[in-house]
Amino acid sequence: MSQDLKQYADIIEQLKPMVNEPEFNQVLLQTAADVPKEKRFLIKMEVKRLAKPCMRTIDLRGHVDGKCKKYVHEGRSHYMDDLAVDKFEEQIRVFGRYTYGVYEAVQNTENNFRLIREKELAQERAHKENPTAKKRSAVLEQFKVPTVNLLDYRQRNTERMNFAVAVEVFNNAGQAMRGLSVDISLEGLQIKLAKDAFFKTGETLFIFFRGLENEFAMDKKNGIAYKLVKIITKNDVNYLALQRDKDCPSPAFDKFLESFIHGNKRRYKVNMSNTIEAITSKTCEQYFSPRSPTLPVYIDVINKTLVPRFAMVNEVNRETVQYWQDEEENCRLNFLLTQERLMRLLNKSDEVREIFVFSFTHLHSDKVYFYSASFEELLQKDILLKVFLGFGSKKASWRVFKITLTDMVPEQAHIPLSIPDSVGSKVKKLNTPPSARLMSKLKNLRYLAHVTDVTSVTGQETYNEFTFNRENLSHLRVFGHPRNRAPSNIHLVRFKYEEQRIESRYQLRTQIEARFNNEDAVHKGVSEDISVHGLGLRVELNKEYKGSLEGRIEVAFPRLQEIANAFDVMHLQYEIIYHNVEKNILHLKTMPGEEGKSARAFFEELIKKNKANLKVDNDEEEVPGIGQALRCINARNATSLSFLMSKEGVRYTPQACIVGKQDERITTLTTQYAEQGKVNLEFLFRDRKQDSPFVQSGIKAVKLENMPLRQELFISFDASQKEPRMAIIPRYSDKFESNEQRRAFIREAMVRGQFIAIHVMLTTTGKPDMSMLQTEINYVTMYAMHRARELEKKMWSIAACSHLVDVTDEVLIRYGFTMEDITANKTLKSAVAQNVVSRMT
Repeated sequence: MSQDLKQYADIIEQLKPMVNEPEFNQVLLQTAADVPKEKRFLIKMEVKRLAKPCMRTIDLRGHVDGKCKKYVHEGRSHYMDDLAVDKFEEQIRVFGRYTYGVYEAVQNTENNFRLIREKELAQERAHKENPTAKKRSAVLEQFKVPTVNLLDYRQRNTERMNFAVAVEVFNNAGQAMRGLSVDISLEGLQIKLAKDAFFKTGETLFIFFRGLENEFAMDKKNGIAYKLVKIITKNDVNYLALQRDKDCPSPAFDKFLESFIHGNKRRYKVNMSNTIEAITSKTCEQYFSPRSPTLPVYIDVINKTLVPRFAMVNEVNRETVQYWQDEEENCRLNFLLTQERLMRLLNKSDEVREIFVFSFTHLHSDKVYFYSASFEELLQKDILLKVFLGFGSKKASWRVFKITLTDMVPEQAHIPLSIPDSVGSKVKKLNTPPSARLMSKLKNLRYLAHVTDVTSVTGQETYNEFTFNRENLSHLRVFGHPRNRAPSNIHLVRFKYEEQRIESRYQLRTQIEARFNNEDAVHKGVSEDISVHGLGLRVELNKEYKGSLEGRIEVAFPRLQEIANAFDVMHLQYEIIYHNVEKNILHLKTMPGEEGKSARAFFEELIKKNKANLKVDNDEEEVPGIGQALRCINARNATSLSFLMSKEGVRYTPQACIVGKQDERITTLTTQYAEQGKVNLEFLFRDRKQDSPFVQSGIKAVKLENMPLRQELFISFDASQKEPRMAIIPRYSDKFESNEQRRAFIREAMVRGQFIAIHVMLTTTGKPDMSMLQTEINYVTMYAMHRARELEKKMWSIAACSHLVDVTDEVLIRYGFTMEDITANKTLKSAVAQNVVSRMT
């Protein structure tokens, strides 16, 4: 096709099926009404040329990036790869025979080496003309990725076949348009029309299959009635999704169509767009669910009482469960998810069902005492806020949890395949709904609480600044949870499939004794947790240490020594890698080499013997299938944004994004500068040219230490700006030198428009469970092997996942902003911001 005609490629595509029809000239006039007369003549000649019979054989061996096989058509042998065969058969249907149009289309598939080289040369020329702009544009585009709704895809009752023939569409007013069918099933039809189509959703349309009238005995007087369900516009072409109108049946057409699809689906290829969509959606879920840091808790409603019933535990969120276990390993999540907090969440509007809960534990006589308070509970008295946050943050057990509540229905547990039952007995079996016994266990579930640990080191240090009178510590009793309250009857359910385990920290609350720098003085305290293989240890001293906290520390575990006869745990050697300002919270690491060998050996053995605490006995489910059912419900109700990354060369780039039902601020931020159905994540990679960019170096650290990595990102957002780099100004919290700088950044952000804080977590990913995907992959392989290969290649390229949690309100609490400021920041405008700043300065 000449350069002059390339701009009219869409018009030529629409005219191809009509070229041998008597109405061709009329359709040309309709379709190219806005095209100059001389150009219209060139279009007509081009279509006529493409429709001429062709005698050439096709041999793509060595010309395409694909394996070529012999393909015989009408006695002539061609050599083509799978992609070319698909294109060949599609164009044969369009022209009705082997023509120059068929031949040329096959020579121009996307994997043709000639085409690939032409694109490279064009890019090189463009780079020479404007290298900086082109390169920058290409770099920025890689951060725009499609969104995926987990386990939300179309299931078809009947197979749909790709089918391109000329059609004419009439409405009840007698208005008509010519078009081209795209695919067809016993129940539906998709056609494409010119951009000026005048049909409306919901009306009844009558379709005449003009391209079939010469081959089959079609009714030329009465069209087939369809309801217009949806209109999608792409590249100035309208795609109409139609459904058979049951009020106007046509048994003769039904019989013809059933026979036609059954006899030709191999030749015309089954339309698998929904199956490919399903595989993509399920693949993302496979990488998301086992490593999500959020703990989903499923809540029954019984006599208007909210009762937490199940918790879905994976290898990252298990830290939250372990935190809420007492010394006898009883689950105390009911201390966190109290009836009062759940009801307060329920009474909020659907978009803002969230609260932040602060907690710490106290160890006395080897018994664990839990304290927790939500921000709203602390606001009851001004004295409570400063005492709880100031005192609690000085403990190693200090945590901040974000809790969200979302609606759910038990029916979300059923995830059928995207393939209809008619494909085979195995498919029909896999499409069977869950058993009555299983559904009876889920029938009262109405809500899903998501619990996310959003604790940060800088946040804990900031709460340390809250001054309080120690005489007021007695007020904390109101937030203590009585030990005589029955443990929660929440049933812990594990993910059935876990690969490439990522280790987390393990709770270890026991008395310790510490000696610093070979001193004789003994300092008492408690341990909080240990990390993978016992390499790390977090402890809290009863009193502040007055000396230097540089160098080594010897730690003794007197209580553990009583039960650990095979190990000496009274002289374990560590080095100090972090301490807070008050010098009472220490993060330790075992000494390297022989000095730290005793500590590593003991804790490796301790972790090994206690890893199974969260597992269901014998790994058997109480009700078969309940784990998969709860997993599906959770995936369909994700509340925060996450995205998957693949490794390309030495860098990690985003590939797909999961948008949550809540965290509206993050959704607005990521979708503001992206096309529909995509998000723009460039602001998260704005530091990519620095020596240690967070995402790139962070994933390496996760791989090295085999533990999740957390960081806070502060953002100044002005939605009125058209350029994303001007609208979004991000800065990772650790890049500020002081809390005063952080407060100044927040104030300036509120003046510009809005302040947003994001808790960013990085994890690596495991391997997908192919048993959940294989049936649909096999189905795609049957009709388009190259597409199946592409899907599998993409599937195995995923290497990491990032989870973004909105912690804006908690950060504003932390830096002393008022409830009025927090409310104003949700929809902050410059004029309002000026008032806020004037009050704060």
